[in-house]
Amino acid sequence: MNLIKYTFLITSFLFLLIKNSFACEIKARVSVVGNEFPAIQTVGAGAKKCKGAEVKTNLTADHQKINVAGMSSEPAEYTSAIVANTSIVALLNNDLIRPLDDLVKKHGSKLKKNQLITINGKVMAVAFMANAQHLVYRKDILEKLNISVPKTYEEMLSAAKKIRASGLAKNPVGGAYKAGWNLAQEFNNMFIGYGGKHFKGNTPEPNVNSDAGKKALNMMKSLSEYMNPDFLTHDSNATNAEFRAGNVILMNMWGSRAATLTDADGVSDAVKKGMDIAGPMTVGGGNIPASTLFWDGWTVAKKISDAEAEATFIAMMNAIDPSIIKDDKVRKQAVWLLDGYTPTDAARGVFAAAKMNTTPYPMLPYAGLMHSAIGAEIADFMQGKENAKKTLSDIEDAYRAAAKEKGFL
Repeated sequence: MNLIKYTFLITSFLFLLIKNSFACEIKARVSVVGNEFPAIQTVGAGAKKCKGAEVKTNLTADHQKINVAGMSSEPAEYTSAIVANTSIVALLNNDLIRPLDDLVKKHGSKLKKNQLITINGKVMAVAFMANAQHLVYRKDILEKLNISVPKTYEEMLSAAKKIRASGLAKNPVGGAYKAGWNLAQEFNNMFIGYGGKHFKGNTPEPNVNSDAGKKALNMMKSLSEYMNPDFLTHDSNATNAEFRAGNVILMNMWGSRAATLTDADGVSDAVKKGMDIAGPMTVGGGNIPASTLFWDGWTVAKKISDAEAEATFIAMMNAIDPSIIKDDKVRKQAVWLLDGYTPTDAARGVFAAAKMNTTPYPMLPYAGLMHSAIGAEIADFMQGKENAKKTLSDIEDAYRAAAKEKGFL
């Protein structure tokens, strides 16, 4: 009798174990496109734990180049795009993502209000983390040279000059200055820091050809003189590689990269022990950080079946289940907008950005067009081929052409 009872208990335990391991059951395909940094890799892996149908992920630094095309086909190649408040705009403009209100009611009981990205009264995305760019630096080098931690970009330039003169680093400044999206984002940060407004009032009229625009470009050019000569090819990955190698001492970098920055193989103990972070810097005597606040979240494609939409929502909910942050390694990957999250040491930069009232990146329907115009036009200035006035005029011309084509002007 005891043997039968024991066998029954073991069988029941195994049944529950199997049942719980397949807790996320889906009935249709899921295909996710998104960026490739560690927090998003964790989210992608969480979606792939669902059983019952195929779950694919395409996590790449080129996600913004392929998500619109991949969600435009009938049916959409991707059932979900992981986005930020920058990249969601293109999907909204092209009517490629669906409202999630019904799915939130059915499967979103664990979501908090600040995770629901609502546009025109409809939930269009689910946020899972906050992000911002802020100072990352080598405290050991600064201490050795008796340099204070920069709080302004002017102080960063002064520090860079001293570091280069000391011979400890030839090109001590790093930044994601890769021509295109990254370079445009660095301009946006600096432009906002100088008090610039991208548009005139509440209109789509461009407003970057201004004193703030000239100052932003000139400061970026000054910083680039202390960067690797190939800075226009350096995105976040390449810039971080330079920091890991000990070549970069000061850089403006994403908070989402801070926790895992020195985890790569081959990073010296000096870099591991010397790395530190601080809040975003100001510029030009202003009190607004030269940075922007972001959220990252996921969407559900419009041009897919309702069954695929439901499966995608379920899989992505599994991907951001609060239980994931019980893993200390995962908890450090981001400023998670999940129940139970407590800030880690690596999150100090993003929290400082929020505390300093950093400007959120605008979710305007024409903001993406401005971002693209900036990214396409300022590389020539950075290479000394154009002056600031001509570059800013070219930006506004390129933006106007795109905005007229889309019907905004």
